[in-house]
Amino acid sequence: MAYWLFKTEPDAFSIDDLNSRPDQTEPWDGVRNYQARNFLRDKVAIGDQVFIYHSSCKIVGIAGVAEVVKAGYPDETQFNPESNYYDPKSTRENPRWFRVDVKFVEKFESVLPLSVIKAMPNITEIGLVKKGGRLSIMPVEETEWQQLYTTAKMN
Repeated sequence: MAYWLFKTEPDAFSIDDLNSRPDQTEPWDGVRNYQARNFLRDKVAIGDQVFIYHSSCKIVGIAGVAEVVKAGYPDETQFNPESNYYDPKSTRENPRWFRVDVKFVEKFESVLPLSVIKAMPNITEIGLVKKGGRLSIMPVEETEWQQLYTTAKMN
């Protein structure tokens, strides 16, 4: 099992939106960064744990946890000309963009703010604390996952 952080803007899709789905499962689509795409296509696997991170909002930080329930497969939005994520250079034979399906696990009582994460002395590897490392999909080391999770539960 691996650990990840998936960023989302809560006014577009939040941990509450995931929790409110009938089966609490949702395709994680719309990723349009090649490095993040490669993670979704090649690395993210069923059973992996995911921090849902809210960005571009009042309180930026980790809001909860999801689990990957379907490994990487072509993101259908790339083929839809009416989608904001349409890519005319992508074909079904050679898709450019991938997504995974995630399922709600838990919402934290409060968001673990980025300011707190940055102040944690043992959190040094996650892209959130590295200059230029803030992808929409990023790996999280197991030791950092455990520290962040524990802190979020106590927050």
